[in-house]
Amino acid sequence: MLEDAKLLDEDYDESSGKRTWGTSINVDGVNYATSLFWQPLQNSGDYLQEVEEASNSILEGADLFCIKGGKAPQFGICVSHEGYRSGETVAAVALVTALSNVSSFVAVFKTSEGWWYTCVRNDIILSDGDMLFLNEEEAKNQFMSMMAVPDWGKKIAPKEWGIEETEELDLGELIARGAKIKLQKIKGLRGSKLIMVVVISAVVGLWLVSSLIDKLFLTPAKRPVVVPVRPKVIQQVAVKEVPKPWEEIKNPVQFMQECYDGITKLATIMPPGWKIGVISCSGSAAATSWTREVGPLSWADAAMKNSGLELAGYSFDASGNSMTASLPLKPAETLTSPPEKNMTDLRNAVNNEFQSLGLPISLGEETVKSAAPAPAAARGPRAAPAAAEVFRALTFNFNSPHSPLTWMPLLTKYSGLEIRIITYSPDSDVWHYEGAIYVL
Repeated sequence: MLEDAKLLDEDYDESSGKRTWGTSINVDGVNYATSLFWQPLQNSGDYLQEVEEASNSILEGADLFCIKGGKAPQFGICVSHEGYRSGETVAAVALVTALSNVSSFVAVFKTSEGWWYTCVRNDIILSDGDMLFLNEEEAKNQFMSMMAVPDWGKKIAPKEWGIEETEELDLGELIARGAKIKLQKIKGLRGSKLIMVVVISAVVGLWLVSSLIDKLFLTPAKRPVVVPVRPKVIQQVAVKEVPKPWEEIKNPVQFMQECYDGITKLATIMPPGWKIGVISCSGSAAATSWTREVGPLSWADAAMKNSGLELAGYSFDASGNSMTASLPLKPAETLTSPPEKNMTDLRNAVNNEFQSLGLPISLGEETVKSAAPAPAAARGPRAAPAAAEVFRALTFNFNSPHSPLTWMPLLTKYSGLEIRIITYSPDSDVWHYEGAIYVL
């Protein structure tokens, strides 16, 4: 599924008609562009085609871009009429290069323009991991939703938020030592490609002129020969129907059962003198880490070998003070689960249920664009391509002391439900759930 990068109605405050996110921050007198849409770069040597394709499909109308190099090359794109300017330094690249020794971090910096949220995982800026929120609560909710994901190298947040395991860093000092990559215009042709097109055009032009002279002045006139032409038959090409996202959903019952089984199995591994961390499950595997407190490495190694579990593998870090392991799970089958409610009715229903339970929940909205043209009965070879379909979903995440076995009947009553991640914290005995419910 491909996330739709078009601006949504919910990005604007209906009461004031103003946008709820910003495009730039000013740090020590320098303007930095924020809220770019990031995508992986497949060909660093010839990036122009990828950038132009993204500007025509993923973020229509994008006319500015930048390139982030490093271990995981990416490009960011944006639209100038939203307030971006060519030549403006890109904030996310400056921050990532300044923290190049940290492959994964989640951060929120308080600025005079708003709260800048940045999320980098394995050296990759997430597609929604560069956002300047104008509302503090929205920024905090986004930050907290990512705190449940394990293995962050750094967690950066304003000190006034009082969130454990986070630190507040000076944005000015960080961003000043990062790379100064600037926005530039997306152009159809650049450098050697432009020269090649000019040369080819000149050769074709000379050939046309010589052909015209030969035809007008050197070739004797011929009587026209009338030949009957058989009418051209236009071959009708059937377009393969593209499945809707709710037609290939992982069975949420199986997903939750497998995650529960995998998490509880990993939680039973308790090497003496080692402390287990948050256990996460994405459906295909459950994974966690242990940190040494007093016990030697050999105790942890013995505990893994004697666990009786068919682990995908486990390993120790270079210091021997941390160990990670993953347990493969049986993949859930796919099923069709069409939506039954519109966005407003579903949001009200979910909020009402959680209010009745006295449990807070964070709700959001997302759009998903089909990866191929929308279904059509048949199209001619010259027919214009069909526009991709766009689907909407209500996203959710919440914490609970209850396991997936308890939540299974409560969540699976919503048609169009997709569970995406489940985590468990043995320290606090709290489960965390993330997913989406598709709407009409």
